[in-house]
Amino acid sequence: MKIVIPGGTGQLGHLLARHYTAQGHEVVILSRSARDLPWKTVVWDAKNQGDWSAEIDGADVVINLAGRSVNCRYNAENQRLIKQSRIDSTHAIGIAIQNASAPPKVWLQASTATIYAHRFDAPNDEATGIIGDEHNPNADPKWAFSIDVAKSWEATANAADLPNTRLVLLRAAMVMSPDKDGVFDVLLGLTRKGLGGRNGNGQQYISWIHGQDFVRALDFLIETEDIKGAVNLAAPAPLPNKDFMRILRETARVPIGLPATKWMLEIGAFFMATETELLLKSRRVVPGRLLEEGFVFDFPDWAGTCKDLLHHHPSTEV
Repeated sequence: MKIVIPGGTGQLGHLLARHYTAQGHEVVILSRSARDLPWKTVVWDAKNQGDWSAEIDGADVVINLAGRSVNCRYNAENQRLIKQSRIDSTHAIGIAIQNASAPPKVWLQASTATIYAHRFDAPNDEATGIIGDEHNPNADPKWAFSIDVAKSWEATANAADLPNTRLVLLRAAMVMSPDKDGVFDVLLGLTRKGLGGRNGNGQQYISWIHGQDFVRALDFLIETEDIKGAVNLAAPAPLPNKDFMRILRETARVPIGLPATKWMLEIGAFFMATETELLLKSRRVVPGRLLEEGFVFDFPDWAGTCKDLLHHHPSTEV
């Protein structure tokens, strides 16, 4: 197959490009700047039609990951750039597919599990999950921005006229891989410094998916032709932050993990130029549709995920 990955220069893009290249598929990355990568890279502005559009015409699959990083402070300008970059790039991909004489069979469009409500009482699946926190007194008002971005992102994709292309919205949880600077790498580094205790009260749920299952799930979605619409990409057993961090400490054989209160996290986030939402929002998300369709996770639980990631982490001696 020919697989085009807009915004594929980050961790997830590399994860997918390595996988599909190893399988013998043709991979094309759309990037805002020229990159020296092991696979073909085409420059685009993530907004306007251009020469890059020809890569969409005749492609089998498009996996759009484009969007400005959310690892920043949510000031007005950063909020504008985060939201607009997702809307503009998604709209551009939709137009390119509509104009293609041989449109791709499937468009896998990035979204986020953050679209769901901050909750503890029950998990969010695609059928019964609560979208948004408009009437949730327990949710931090600052988190409304991420939900608004997710809704706008999905609405832009759904607005495209796609008579011959199946659209799947990837509501992904944190993707855990052993790659440098990925989420697991950062959490492991903090844990080894003794900072791997619970965050806040530790009751908030953490959802994740092993990178291997993320890639396998995308393969499954490409192959299963009757799946369209929103799909949760998360392991089936989310767990509270205090247990999540305890298992990570035990796996890494770190005996001590200092807890961090909300105000401590706010101070740390300020100096690290990021936000605390990733750690404090309860993301109790489960993969209802994947399980219903028969997808089997290689890494369904956090303990097994941690063990495998640590085994493949660059810091682990072979």
